[in-house]
Amino acid sequence: MNLDKALHHLKLDGWCVLEGVIPPSQVGDIRRSVRSAVESSGGSVSVQGVGARTGLLAFDQSFSPYLADRRILDIAEALLGQPVRISFTTAIINYPGNERGRWHADWPFNQNSAGHIPAPYPDMVAHLTTIWMLSSFSAETGGTLVVPGSHRSSNNPTGDNGVDPSRPYPTEIHAAGRAGSVLIFDSRLWHSTAPNRSGRPRVGMAVRYAPWWLNIDILRPGSIERTQMVDETGGHENEQVPVPAPVYESLPAPVKPLYRHWVAD
Repeated sequence: MNLDKALHHLKLDGWCVLEGVIPPSQVGDIRRSVRSAVESSGGSVSVQGVGARTGLLAFDQSFSPYLADRRILDIAEALLGQPVRISFTTAIINYPGNERGRWHADWPFNQNSAGHIPAPYPDMVAHLTTIWMLSSFSAETGGTLVVPGSHRSSNNPTGDNGVDPSRPYPTEIHAAGRAGSVLIFDSRLWHSTAPNRSGRPRVGMAVRYAPWWLNIDILRPGSIERTQMVDETGGHENEQVPVPAPVYESLPAPVKPLYRHWVAD
């Protein structure tokens, strides 16, 4: 899929899949490394049967050479401007038999998060989510559920828009692709965790790309924004682990600018 076609799908549908970003010869090793990082130091999310490791880069760097793939950065820069930054790096494992999740849009459009943009949203791209398929994604393995076109809505089911976030939606589909592919979508897109009906874990990563002008400091432990909006109010918000300086120095040169703001003090 070339840049123009990807941008066309993102404008109309809110999502597309880029095939073969991680080569078949490498994806198996990366899948095992990411799974190990989750199972040795990770936790769970609100969806039963799903494991996660936030701030993944601090614990595993096996995937790092691919984060600056030009197919992804060309899309991000076309929609967000230059420079772009990575705001989240999270491993996600859907274990066999996991429950279905609730419809939501990603930060900063999730109305349950302390640092959200209030609805109604302006019709503009402000954040991009990528889901890295380290296992093959399908209806059987629990490929992410999406509602095409929902990114153009001024609200989402986290904002009491009249849609039951726990029930199937008439136009939902599974995002599918071979291991090594990357699902990329406007972070406003309604999506949900799908049940894994296979007999093996479905391993993925959520890596989100932000424009330079979007304030992501609320995600950083100890920041002024987090203290004011989360700690002092008892609110809920995602948290990303800062990247240790030695880990940052070991990153490939094209990847370093994407994480410069996350280096631990």
